[in-house]
Amino acid sequence: MAAKSRPSKYGELWTRQELILAFDLYCRIPFKKTKANNPDVIKLARLLRRSPASVARKLGNFGSFDPELRRQQIKGLVHAGKLDEEIWDEFNSDWNRLVLEAMRLRTELGGELGPGSEADTDIAIPGGASEKEAMRKTRIHQAFFREAILSSYEEMCCVTGLRIRECLVASHIIPWSVSERYRADPHNGLCLSATFDRLFDRGLITLTSDLEVIVSTRLREADDERIHEMICRYHGAPIVRPRRFLPSPSHLEWHRNNVFQG
Repeated sequence: MAAKSRPSKYGELWTRQELILAFDLYCRIPFKKTKANNPDVIKLARLLRRSPASVARKLGNFGSFDPELRRQQIKGLVHAGKLDEEIWDEFNSDWNRLVLEAMRLRTELGGELGPGSEADTDIAIPGGASEKEAMRKTRIHQAFFREAILSSYEEMCCVTGLRIRECLVASHIIPWSVSERYRADPHNGLCLSATFDRLFDRGLITLTSDLEVIVSTRLREADDERIHEMICRYHGAPIVRPRRFLPSPSHLEWHRNNVFQG
């Protein structure tokens, strides 16, 4: 009986470029799905000419650095390498560059954009060549951000618990119009239903540093039972915490000080 063939990179050390693509995938899919039978893991394995089991183990290595997983007493795989940790530290402070680097590497290797797609955003592509390229990068950032946020909150509105993917929005705490620095940062995001995304964007709700919902006085004093039933009932309630990428306290403070109507 013929021996089972091994991927061409069997036994080889992971390169920086490979680790960037693995970390990009780690951010996009739920940790519980970082398994060798996940189609996205298999796709990356083929791109890197490695086994799905090898890719899954590397995703588990990244999990060992994740503070939110540790808080939940979920342990990543041990024996992570020094370069793994360097990639984690480097791109946790520069999410925009992670997105562009991963896009460039996938393109060079002939792969697709990632688990999410540009089609998952609602941004239209303009006509000019330079505008197309700029908008393409915008869509890449948006696709990464949406995948990272939805996977972190397990595709559920963190206020209402709604689990209809088509109705969920990856909401920026600090919007792009204020700073593009945080546009791909999953710590700058919340998973909200379309209604609560609009309420958050317009400053009619916000979150405390303890991740409890604050509804504006304007709504709480409204003479409308439907507003109280649909919105005010969540005042003081804790949100559903994400599995990863906890909202940044400083970003939430910025929202309370600059957007929330009080």
